[in-house]
Amino acid sequence: MLKKPLLDLESWVSFFSNAELPILRQTARRLDEARQQIDKVSGRDIANIVLLDPLMAVRVLAYIQTFHGKHLRSDITTIANAVMMLGIEPFFKKFEVSVTIEARLKNEPQALLGVLQVIRRAQRASRYAHDWAFDRHDMNIEEVALAALLHDLAEILLWCFAPALAIEIRDLQLADQTLRSSAAQEKVLGLRLADLQMALCSAWHLPELLNTLIDDANAHLPRVQNVILAVDLARHSAHGWQDQALPDDLSAIEKLLHCRRESLLERLEIPTEFSEMLAACPPRIHGDVLSVKHAQ
Repeated sequence: MLKKPLLDLESWVSFFSNAELPILRQTARRLDEARQQIDKVSGRDIANIVLLDPLMAVRVLAYIQTFHGKHLRSDITTIANAVMMLGIEPFFKKFEVSVTIEARLKNEPQALLGVLQVIRRAQRASRYAHDWAFDRHDMNIEEVALAALLHDLAEILLWCFAPALAIEIRDLQLADQTLRSSAAQEKVLGLRLADLQMALCSAWHLPELLNTLIDDANAHLPRVQNVILAVDLARHSAHGWQDQALPDDLSAIEKLLHCRRESLLERLEIPTEFSEMLAACPPRIHGDVLSVKHAQ
């Protein structure tokens, strides 16, 4: 486990590139169950398991990119296509044994709780992004859902490999509610996790399209807005529906989906006591900037 920040961005990229990324215990169990029914399981079945686990998803994507220039004529941008490209038996052989997050952090209960919270948030963001992409008749719904799942990949990696630093960043923000995530990260790490994430995407040769969807600098694009707003909503509602940023999130989502506040609250299944408050609460930010506001 890293106790102190590494020297620079390149050092972090090298460290994570040489590390074995752990996966969720549930993912390992579900893949083992699927392996035992290999004659019945489909590529879609496998993709559905992988798409609940950010680190497993990025492992599959990074591995399939090693075929680039050999067998691939274009980037593989979805897990379903990656599994189809590999084949079911080769997939199981490649990912037969994996360290789990729970085993890696068994002596770090705070870190285990922290990373599981971030992963649950990523799963919710992915579901939101998937649903909204479907409503928007997006050309490839899984790409958008996958981008939302991977949006906070660097934060997940930090909890897994440098839990003391992740806890320090969290505590800084708890002590100062006005402190932005990026400022806390720079104070502790000397860099922003967003910059580390984009550097990892480049080093691991992840598809350029996914890099675009993950990068908040591209927030003027509707597909990227879809991802950012899903991530924002999952983040701001992680501890309930009383966060002050939620009215802004909801107004931006209404614009993206061209829907009314009442129907949006209903589809989000927000408890009545909060939905009544949010239905009457106006956004704090006005104009086009509303749609690109986010927690970073």
